[in-house]
Amino acid sequence: MLEKFPSGIGRKSRLGPGFDCPKAVLLAALALVAAPQAVAEEDNGFFLVADNSIPFERISVIGSRQRQYEIPGAATFIGADQLEAHHYDDIHRILRMVPGVNIQEEDGFGLRPNIGLRGSGVDRSSKITLMEDGVLIAPAPYAAPAAYYFPTAGRLEAVEVRKGSSAIKFGPRTIGGAINLVSSQIPEEPMARLRLRRGQHGLIEAHGLIGGESGGFGALLETFQASSDGFKELPAGGKTGFRIEDYLAKFSFSNDPAADLYQTFEIKLGLTDQRSRETYLGLTEADFAVNPFQRYAASANDVFNSRHYQIQASHYIELSPRLDLTTTIYWNRFERDWFKLDDLDLGDGRGRIRPSVIFDDPSDPLNQAALAILKGQADSIDDALQLRHNNREYYSWGVQTLLNASLKTGALDHELQIGLRYHEDAEDRLEHRENFRMENGRLVLTSVEAPGSLSNRVARARAFAAFVQDEIVWGRWRLVPGVRLEKIRLERRDFSPSDPDRLLGPSAVRRNHLTVVIPGFGVGYQARPGLTFLAGLHKGFSPPSPSEAEARQEKSVNLEAGLRYIENGLRFEAIGFYTRYSNLVGICSNAVGCAAGEIGDQFNGGRAGVKGLELSASYLIGLKPGLSMPISFNYTYTQAKFGSSFSDGFWGDVIEGDRLPYISPHQAHGALGLEGINWDMNVNFSYTSATRSQAGQGPIPDLEKIGARVIFDLGGGYDFGQYFRLFLTVDNLFNQVYVAARRPYGARPGKPRTLTGGLEITF
Repeated sequence: MLEKFPSGIGRKSRLGPGFDCPKAVLLAALALVAAPQAVAEEDNGFFLVADNSIPFERISVIGSRQRQYEIPGAATFIGADQLEAHHYDDIHRILRMVPGVNIQEEDGFGLRPNIGLRGSGVDRSSKITLMEDGVLIAPAPYAAPAAYYFPTAGRLEAVEVRKGSSAIKFGPRTIGGAINLVSSQIPEEPMARLRLRRGQHGLIEAHGLIGGESGGFGALLETFQASSDGFKELPAGGKTGFRIEDYLAKFSFSNDPAADLYQTFEIKLGLTDQRSRETYLGLTEADFAVNPFQRYAASANDVFNSRHYQIQASHYIELSPRLDLTTTIYWNRFERDWFKLDDLDLGDGRGRIRPSVIFDDPSDPLNQAALAILKGQADSIDDALQLRHNNREYYSWGVQTLLNASLKTGALDHELQIGLRYHEDAEDRLEHRENFRMENGRLVLTSVEAPGSLSNRVARARAFAAFVQDEIVWGRWRLVPGVRLEKIRLERRDFSPSDPDRLLGPSAVRRNHLTVVIPGFGVGYQARPGLTFLAGLHKGFSPPSPSEAEARQEKSVNLEAGLRYIENGLRFEAIGFYTRYSNLVGICSNAVGCAAGEIGDQFNGGRAGVKGLELSASYLIGLKPGLSMPISFNYTYTQAKFGSSFSDGFWGDVIEGDRLPYISPHQAHGALGLEGINWDMNVNFSYTSATRSQAGQGPIPDLEKIGARVIFDLGGGYDFGQYFRLFLTVDNLFNQVYVAARRPYGARPGKPRTLTGGLEITF
């Protein structure tokens, strides 16, 4: 049951009619419907056939597992069969299957992912291009790209990762690459599926869908429901887990494929509601050693509430057998309020401090007294613990179109793509505090500050993007030249903390305009059947923050080279990469522990270099008829260093040669399976070497160290007849205890061993 959120979530937009515009999007969607219907009436062919889906490659970045082997660059396609085999609903665990992906865990469930590609930085996945069904899905991809919303991993049909030169068509962020999350597609035949799951820590999960195509009409209705009591423990008891409600609906219409102009229209509607009792407050080293899954009493009220709305309308038309056009209109609205411990004023003479001060030196007598209050072991003065409503609204909408032409000029075969996109997005912050005292181990409300007293501002972005890319096949050569244009206008308006209704107008306005041309070139050469050499060169780009009028863009030069070998069930790939940053950018957030007044500000890290190697291999062994053993393995080496010395509020004190934080030098993932006619089992392992939570070099100090770890997961299933399947999974099989994150405030654990079992029914 959807709940009404506190602090105004669910209210009418403060940004005005330009962004609160689902009606406008729906009207545009209806306009798209008119085109196929007009043709249908002329041909008397509307609603005649079932083949009504927009070609998958038009909403994807790869398209299929076979297609990934043809791309002259790094590309990974994780299909429905792989997702079904592991039953993962944590995107971090899914992406461990992909080389070159950097991950910082946070809550153990993967609710708010931190993902980077090839050392691009992981904070809130803000340095990668993140899409769902080929459409930008971060809350405000240009103005505020931190992905506090992430599509529910448990309902995905495929996950695609693209790196290297060919990723420039999926901007705006072209340095690391792009991740596309593919939602459930409308089934070609009518079907229904229900998956029920029960597990430790109070986990309850239900995933159901029903849909199909008939007579030119297709529909899909889907829901994913999940909740958990959590695996962490509060001193006074209570839940520390989450609840997710996710709803998706798709409807499609098409005319006869034999018509002069075959067309398909599809509309997608989505709603995701989440409530998670998560916190940034971790533990000291000593407390982590005693019980890594405890939480301090001061975090008892921390809670994240969010709601995401999505409308997307797509139209596909075949203008000729070699020419087609796909147009998509989209609108997203995301509301969130993360209510959590922010500052402390304990009456000890230090005034207001960040909790990080305590964890930096827990042996200090003042910090020991402060820790006693955080734990609920000592009482405090009024207003000592200050919890902040990080209350924000995000909007994005736009229209994009892709023209695809298959051409032949002499001995050259061309797959020419031309893409255009107009996009607007905005972030609205209206934040304030509620203040508490600690009394007998519980938080007692003592005062509430005025709405907007902490942050009252709006950041907006308007962007026009275009790209041209030609995939040319010439004998054994595959050449992919391309160029991208980004024309961006950024604006931030600050309002008085005493003017929550913004009647007095902005107190400060900052604007930033830029136009960027991003070229790229990839090449592949098939030396012999099954063996291909590949290389690529492209410019990397990430937009600046709207926080400064002269904020600099993030820029780099990116190289990759390697080979791919496929023969008799064996696949092997080795790709080396190098990224040379001329300006590395960091955007302050609560997640990295920046001072409250710096949240959203940009810091320029200057020169940096990232180099590495990605290896991946897989092989299917046929043991006997009806029995096979799939094996896969990948390994990533990454070395990421700063090329200059500086000091700022994001990275801290940096010396040339320091390693970038949260980029593990060594990562590996392996999977071994055994598959029979009606059963399967698999074991996965992932290895992550020790890394640092702050920039530095040499031995890692204990208080900055994220230790090395090896995690094993086990899964299996058995089919009972045609319709029923039982499955069992064990995450973290050997119950490895490890520090998943240290920033912003102390050590937080990864998920312990978790056993789940379930039943899947398909008709």
